[in-house]
Parts: sequence; C-alpha cells; structure tokens
Amino acid sequence: MGYKIPEELKYTKNDEWLKVDGEIGTVGITDYAQDKLGDIVYLEEIEKGKKIKAGETLTTIESVKAASDIYSPVSGEIVEVNEDTIKDPSIINKDPYGKGWIVKIKIENPAEIDKLMTPKEYSEYRKE
Repeated sequence: MGYKIPEELKYTKNDEWLKVDGEIGTVGITDYAQDKLGDIVYLEEIEKGKKIKAGETLTTIESVKAASDIYSPVSGEIVEVNEDTIKDPSIINKDPYGKGWIVKIKIENPAEIDKLMTPKEYSEYRKE
C-alpha cells in the first residue's frame, strides 16, 4: 500500500483521522486521502465554537481534481481551527498527520471513539 498510517490515531471510512489527547480530538485527513485528492488548493473556512455531530460535514476541501467533504469523526465543539491550512491548504499534502491537521474538537461522547477504526482495521479497509 505504501501509505503512512500512524499507530496512535483512529480512522474513519471517509479517510479522516482522529488523535485523542484527553478530551480534545485533533482531526485531519489521511495520507491516502491527500494522495487521492492530489494538489489541495482550497479548504473552506471553519467556524470555531460550532457544535458538530459525528458524521456531519466539518468542511469542504478542494483539489485540482475534485471537491470533497470532510466529516467529523466525533461529536463536540470545535475549539481550534488550523488557520495555516486554511491559508495554505497544500500543507495537508506535505504533512497530513502533522502540520496539516484541520481542527481540534472537544469530545462530547468518548464512546464514539471506540466506533472508529484502529490503524490495522483502516489498513485492511484501504487495501486495494
């Protein structure tokens, strides 16, 4: 496969990742997703303080190939938005698991985390 799938993260079938740190979850898109999108040129502004439910659209991302929705892996309140990725979305292509994170969410229901895929499950899911 050749895509990076960090062990400490949880994954969705829509190719988002979640890094849990206490009650805060950092969200981004996977290496697989950024590769399939190609050169990312636009990330829609995200409203800080907004409440979101798991599975709801968090934002829209556009590349030279296509536009896609990014969905929230968990329910909660958006407590931080990565303004760097809004200004320069190509950061997501370069560093999807690091500087390319998109938002931080205060997790409302920790049980939702258990519904997400483990790195092994995601790797199996993405095998082509």
